[in-house]
Amino acid sequence: MKFRRQILAAIGTAAFSFIPPALFAAATSSNTIVLDETGVKNLRIETVVAEETTFEESVFSLGRIESIPSRASAVSSRISGRIVELGVSPGDTVQANQVVAKVESRQPGDPPPVIDIRASAGGIVMSSAARLGEPAEPDKALLEIIDLSEVYAIARVPEHQAGTMKAGTKAHIRVAAVPGGDFDGELLRFGNSADRESGTIDAIFRLPNTGGLLRPGMRAEFSIVISKRENVLSVPRAALQGEASKRYVYVKDFDLEHAFIKTPVEVGEMNDRAVEIVSGILPADEVVTRGAYSLSFAGGGSISLKEALDAAHGHEHAEDGSELTPEKRAEMAAKKRAAAGLPPENAGGGNANPVWMYISIVLFVLLLASLFTRKRGTAPEEEEVTPTPEAH
Repeated sequence: MKFRRQILAAIGTAAFSFIPPALFAAATSSNTIVLDETGVKNLRIETVVAEETTFEESVFSLGRIESIPSRASAVSSRISGRIVELGVSPGDTVQANQVVAKVESRQPGDPPPVIDIRASAGGIVMSSAARLGEPAEPDKALLEIIDLSEVYAIARVPEHQAGTMKAGTKAHIRVAAVPGGDFDGELLRFGNSADRESGTIDAIFRLPNTGGLLRPGMRAEFSIVISKRENVLSVPRAALQGEASKRYVYVKDFDLEHAFIKTPVEVGEMNDRAVEIVSGILPADEVVTRGAYSLSFAGGGSISLKEALDAAHGHEHAEDGSELTPEKRAEMAAKKRAAAGLPPENAGGGNANPVWMYISIVLFVLLLASLFTRKRGTAPEEEEVTPTPEAH
């Protein structure tokens, strides 16, 4: 079973043959949780395959989303006049050269001439200082438009960690306000000065804003990649359970359906997504991610280990899941008879226990040997001598 493979990996092939099978059965029974199909659905169990992948060592940081100053533009009128039409509001998306307002000129005319006000660049209308009927002057901005196809993600990084980063460093950025808000950014540069109070400096990442969901001011979480290592066995952090001194994961059993083995592991480095597994599991093991915490409180589930093994292997097992030996079969039969109020099998002339039969035979043979030895060791009685008549 799976538990045998885990012990084999931990102690080596040479010592494997010296471990009694009963030890595997007892350990497997105490660490295996067997659920039925309904239990698996209720706990929403999900698993992933443990693989050797490229493991990223990272630094965690908090920050925010900001617009790129060079992508901001203002809309104003080229002539003095009065706003007679306003076609956009804050939050609207506009295209370059799109008509966003109309201004009636102060030049005389009947009617006075009206000119179109067009957007100088595409983007989102961030603010508006224009209202219908208000005067428009060339030195007054009517609208502010920002192109958010790319944004800055600014992380506040401790000064001592900033030295480990350079331009081009990658970061995994999570924005909680955006559904599925996981993004990848690239370090562009650091801020002009550090914050003396917090001892941090701004690390500015350029971030593509596909779909335009990111907005200035949103909070962000950063996992900044410092280094990478190849061929590292790792699992998602959601799979790791227990206290720091007693870490474990739940591994899906190879043989039993809906059975999960609580498996102690030794962990190495962690990042925001994964944890390195130094020992305890092997590549290709399926570990539980979603529902792993709930399994700790699932008890034995609705199916016993014995029932699951009986169904999987097609023959009966002991209560602890181990294979049945003749002695265990006799023990189980005795328990069933006792539970039914029946006397033991060897009572009332029934079949005797094989051990007592062997003992009885040996004792009988010894008794016969003793009697035979005593008979041969006894001295023969003197023969009676019949006197003969004396000769006269």
